[in-house]
Amino acid sequence: MVCWRASVGVPGVEFKKRFLMNKLIESWEMIAEIQWVIFIILCILVFSSTAWFIWHRLKPGKLVKELQVRTRSWWIMCACFILTTVAHPIITHVGLAFLSFALLREMYPLLKLDSRERNVVLLCYAVIPVQYTLAYLGMTTLFLAFIPVFMFVVIPFVLVTRGETEGIVRSISLMPYSLVAWVYGMSHLALLFQLPEIPGFTAGPQGLLLYLIFLVGINDVLQFAWGKTLGQHAVLPRVSPNKTWEGLIGGVLSTTLIAVSLRFLTPLEPWQAALTGCCVAVAGFMGDAIASGMKRDIGIKNSGNAIPGHGGYLDRLDGFSAAAAPFFHLIYFFGVTSAG
Repeated sequence: MVCWRASVGVPGVEFKKRFLMNKLIESWEMIAEIQWVIFIILCILVFSSTAWFIWHRLKPGKLVKELQVRTRSWWIMCACFILTTVAHPIITHVGLAFLSFALLREMYPLLKLDSRERNVVLLCYAVIPVQYTLAYLGMTTLFLAFIPVFMFVVIPFVLVTRGETEGIVRSISLMPYSLVAWVYGMSHLALLFQLPEIPGFTAGPQGLLLYLIFLVGINDVLQFAWGKTLGQHAVLPRVSPNKTWEGLIGGVLSTTLIAVSLRFLTPLEPWQAALTGCCVAVAGFMGDAIASGMKRDIGIKNSGNAIPGHGGYLDRLDGFSAAAAPFFHLIYFFGVTSAG
């Protein structure tokens, strides 16, 4: 690490400029493991974009057009995720908090909540900065209890204080769930930065975050690809007809192999990485299925149109909300508890 030192004759302003430039350069210094994964992601995107371009030229069609739109969106999403991952932890926490806000902001209008529940909605939004602040400050015990313990009681109580009971059961079900799924679950990504130091593990929280982002994203792509190629038997025909057993099994197996291949981003042994990858893939599918069931009940196909080719934030991030917490606890159990 290069450190700037003040010396006689160096003006204070000039020293500050040099110091800030040094910190800026230092912030972009990434370990080799993270650089390799970013390179792999870029190669996949370049290969996919080229393949779809050639396919579209040779045989235009609806499917290849959809793939091109999806890939262009993946370029933007990957750039945002990578920049957020390698940035200063404060920026990472703010970026993740924004995703939680975007998920709630997208879903609440779809639920057609009563206007009298406005105060409860605002309370749910206010929970976001508190939860991520607890994560940033390393207040793990309060972080783990704040939403599932305290807010689980506070929100229903606030609903009751409005003095009316019509529709209260539905609201009591929806509000706490939205916080658990899209704030509590997602905020475990930020909690990765509070893991104790693990001997011999150099990739750090950025490596773990990139590892999970890559696994959840590639799992979704692989389940889609396997389903389109071999899909015959629907897993949940009345909830999500396009999700097949072939796509699920193919995606889980492929994601498990990739998890083992990229375990250099983690402190995991091969069998631990395989189990973690399998759990992430299954959890991602479960989160997607739950979101599909909610959207079908509401009567919509996509939660929004913020991401071309993918729908809304919920359509793209449902897997992260379900996989983040299990991933954190698996890493803690295998990497910290076992090592200790």
